[in-house]
Amino acid sequence: MRAVVVLPTYDERENLPRAAAGILGLPGEWSLLVVDDASPDGTGAVADGIARAHPGRVEVLHRERKEGLGRAYAAGFARALAGGADLVFQMDADLSHDPSALPSLRGPLERGEADLVLGSRYVPGGGTAGWGLGRRLLSRWGSFYARAWLRLPLRDLTGGFKGWRADLLRRVDPGRTAAKGYAFQVETTYRAVRAGARVLEVPIRFAERDSGRSKMSLPVALEAAWRVPLLALLPPPRGEGAP
Repeated sequence: MRAVVVLPTYDERENLPRAAAGILGLPGEWSLLVVDDASPDGTGAVADGIARAHPGRVEVLHRERKEGLGRAYAAGFARALAGGADLVFQMDADLSHDPSALPSLRGPLERGEADLVLGSRYVPGGGTAGWGLGRRLLSRWGSFYARAWLRLPLRDLTGGFKGWRADLLRRVDPGRTAAKGYAFQVETTYRAVRAGARVLEVPIRFAERDSGRSKMSLPVALEAAWRVPLLALLPPPRGEGAP
């Protein structure tokens, strides 16, 4: 099955080469699609260099401006599906998600055990590294908040390390999502559950970035705070089934 990792980037020139090397060095066939939102630090040019060094395995989608994580992923997913991907993976470019964990997400998809696999910090065996108490409490609260509003049994709803079967990703249609920031992670998983997907969580270790700056901001956090309740209150979009 053709597996494509979609990697959104914005000012990640220091981290991208290491992330790409980790993905491309995995056993099995893996392709990489970098989605760069016109990074002013030259990340796009770094990505083009990686693509030239790995013809046929690395593609770069250059976008004209920064529009948020959700819009970048939606564009990347559409490109991956149009290119014939059977499995589509998403992860952070800052190495907080370890590329070596990708096979643990891929296995259940290829074996037909799940339609969506979440890399989870909050199931047995998962966890975080390099976080202070405040960050850990905030993250736990975010997942609890989304889980309570949406009435989902999943432990890590705010994480962005996921693997999708292509048929489910087409049904979810990320281009229709309203969220632009990190709430996109919650919204797409919620849409998948309402489409009848089999969702599995596998443990991962999430590490704090060691270079570059986080893209989390107050507006992004506020969007998640108000959009999650809105998801619960709105009727299912056309084409989605009941949980």
